[in-house]
Amino acid sequence: MKLSFYDLNFADLEAVLKLNNLNTSAASVLFNWHYKKKQTVQCKENIAKTSIDFFQAHYDFSLPEIDTVHESSHDKTVKFLFKLADGHKVETVLIPFHNKYSICLSSQVGCAMNCSFCFTGKQGLHRNLSTSEIVGQLIQAWCWLANNRPGEERILNIVFMGQGEPLHNFDAVKKACEIFLSKHGTSIGIQKITISTAGYIPGLKRWREEIPGVNLALSLHSTLKEKRNELIPINKKYPLTEVLNYIDQIPLQKKQFVTYEYILIKDLNDSADDAKELGELLAGKSAYINLIPFNAFPGSNYQQPEHDKIRQFKKVLDTYKIPTLIRATKGDDVLAACGQLNSKKTIQHSAQY
Repeated sequence: MKLSFYDLNFADLEAVLKLNNLNTSAASVLFNWHYKKKQTVQCKENIAKTSIDFFQAHYDFSLPEIDTVHESSHDKTVKFLFKLADGHKVETVLIPFHNKYSICLSSQVGCAMNCSFCFTGKQGLHRNLSTSEIVGQLIQAWCWLANNRPGEERILNIVFMGQGEPLHNFDAVKKACEIFLSKHGTSIGIQKITISTAGYIPGLKRWREEIPGVNLALSLHSTLKEKRNELIPINKKYPLTEVLNYIDQIPLQKKQFVTYEYILIKDLNDSADDAKELGELLAGKSAYINLIPFNAFPGSNYQQPEHDKIRQFKKVLDTYKIPTLIRATKGDDVLAACGQLNSKKTIQHSAQY
């Protein structure tokens, strides 16, 4: 059985070439071809025939298949449903901003965290994605833009905020980041990548030594134990105080913040007292708060607060001098907004690719 080329970071690729007595200069040629130029067929230019034959015999260059594309009628958000080789499916979202895009990547098929505000958690966890399945989401999304919105192939930010808990699949996510960061390939800036976690401490323990510099986002959503237990059940095993202790130990670069994500749910965590508790918890930290109005999904009993309530919540946080943004909802008409991803569900008005 062939291995996937897209599971190799640059060091792996050089090692494979050296081990098989092939010219290691082919590594930069291959990374440039597949990651900078986004070519999806095997490279047969500017490398020796022996290297071409070796990779043709031993490596697979296929990518996750685009099953369905959903384009928002409200904005330029695009949601992809990818079909994997074993038949499982995952979703990926392109989020527009200032004529550019952020890409929201999935790291697992489903998720084990079972957060009550998130549609993905209703699937349960089926398996981790491989590095190639993570990287393939970016390449395929870029190619879709090139074919369908030529001139707009500018994916400048990568966020691991799709399906799954990224730190629960640490090794594959780490290697995907190494590929994205490689100067030989996509050359994404280190602070243009953000990994979100619900507070999975085994992954946070590894963060400092293994992926320093990449941005961290914590799904916080409440400072109170009972509320956070309801919203994020993993809080019972890994309490917020312990999570924050590990986060506080992560060295930050100049002008770098930890992002704290806070989904606002009507009559649950949207009061002035909730805002004060949040402000007091994060005051003095290198913190940035994303306030995310709850996005409804099928079967959920939660509701989004009124706009005035959301603005009042932010007003309280402003008194603590913490940079805070009310995140605009994008793609909710195609279940592409925060917390709405679920690859088992379909949308009746989706566009077939």
